[in-house]
Amino acid sequence: MIWDAIVIGGSFAGLSAALQLARGQRQVLLIDAGEPRNRFAVQSHGFFAADGAEPGALRGLAWQQVLAYPTVQFRQSRVHSAQKLANGHFSVSDETGQQYQGQTLILATGVQDTLPDIAGLSQRWGKSVIHCPYCHGYEFRQQPIAVIATGEASIHQASILPDWGPVTYFSQSTFIPDAEQQALLKRRGVILEDTVVVAVEGDGDTISYLRLADGRQIDTRVVYVAPKTAFGHKLAEQLGCELEQGPLGAYLKTDAMQLSSVPGLFAAGDMASPMHNAMLAAAAGVKAGAAAHRYLMLG
Repeated sequence: MIWDAIVIGGSFAGLSAALQLARGQRQVLLIDAGEPRNRFAVQSHGFFAADGAEPGALRGLAWQQVLAYPTVQFRQSRVHSAQKLANGHFSVSDETGQQYQGQTLILATGVQDTLPDIAGLSQRWGKSVIHCPYCHGYEFRQQPIAVIATGEASIHQASILPDWGPVTYFSQSTFIPDAEQQALLKRRGVILEDTVVVAVEGDGDTISYLRLADGRQIDTRVVYVAPKTAFGHKLAEQLGCELEQGPLGAYLKTDAMQLSSVPGLFAAGDMASPMHNAMLAAAAGVKAGAAAHRYLMLG
């Protein structure tokens, strides 16, 4: 069977894209490995009409609604390879060796996060170690905030976070702000600390303090990091997609309607944007699905 569209990735972006195509009565194959980026988060905030909802519950409801359409089929698997054929169609192969062919392809696989190698940090990711104040910061308002630097994006984090509470910026003796940045942070009341953080300490998912290399303990309740991101596959490379560099890592270059540099190939969500947010991912998926439908109509 040749599908009208193959959607790889079944979280906010991929499900939103599949829904548009399903409502356009197109034959859609949705492939997902079951490892969404936000699986570590207990709640999703800032999402229209679903503020505070559990991400898995939102995805579960969306899956139920999408699969109710008779033209949508689902395969739980991981896609390992993809290519564009001479006839303009796309061929993808999953981890079992099964091959599928579609007239259009939508990539919505998200990205993978690489966190600093600091004891006690990774197990609190998505709970008390976070990256976005709009997503999770309100729950930690007016409590001691730490920013553990990973690059230039960390300085931006530190500059906006005083609106949520008292902030200490830990440069890790590597990402030291320049004079202009230091002046901004000082105006915002941010404390600068160059001694390296070696551990995040506390009971369970909570944080009590950060332990520094010189033995000091800094009172902290929430840690912000800007993780480096990367694709968890080589599909974009295999398909020859043009990339752009964001503050956290590379992402697929798309036009205003999520069309990539490869005709018939659309991308949505965190893998196609420098700004990562569940609602933005869902909105991009809507655009990608509608644009893919139009591409099929005009093709």
